[in-house]
Amino acid sequence: MFERSLDDGSASVRDVLQAETSLVRGDYAEVLAFLRRTIRVDRSFADFVAAARARGMTVTVVSSGIERLVRDRLDEIGVGEGEIAIVGNDVEPDPSGWRIIFRDDSPNGTDKAALVRAARDAGKRTAFIGDGRSDYEVSVETDERFAKRGGPLERFLAERDVEYETFSTFADVTERLASR
Repeated sequence: MFERSLDDGSASVRDVLQAETSLVRGDYAEVLAFLRRTIRVDRSFADFVAAARARGMTVTVVSSGIERLVRDRLDEIGVGEGEIAIVGNDVEPDPSGWRIIFRDDSPNGTDKAALVRAARDAGKRTAFIGDGRSDYEVSVETDERFAKRGGPLERFLAERDVEYETFSTFADVTERLASR
């Protein structure tokens, strides 16, 4: 249902995130324990962060998801709070249904493109690595982009003839970074 409403334009990513979040039941600790058991994290992300930092690059995770949940998942793979910034939304956990607290009014809940434009305006070269619908707008704003193989972002970029590279895991991106 949610995917269809995104496809036909009857709902924004923000609308879908709010609807999905309202379906979450339980307190924060219960939900976090469930996510730790069920969400697999790309462990090669830690090596990517280390390689990027060794080259003097800044890595920031910009998410339409919930910042503290992202932080927890990255802590699991050894990417600590001092290593990268995370920009995302917050949540008000409630056993009767959670409420997402968006960081801005954008249709994606987090205006990723505005953050990239601000970095570019500050003279920084930008790259974006993503996979989903909330990545469409930001992906065309960056100097270079990586789209997860087989994901919605790859289809979006291909349909618009926007240059990109595909990846399956962050090990692929790290390898390309090393070859530059």
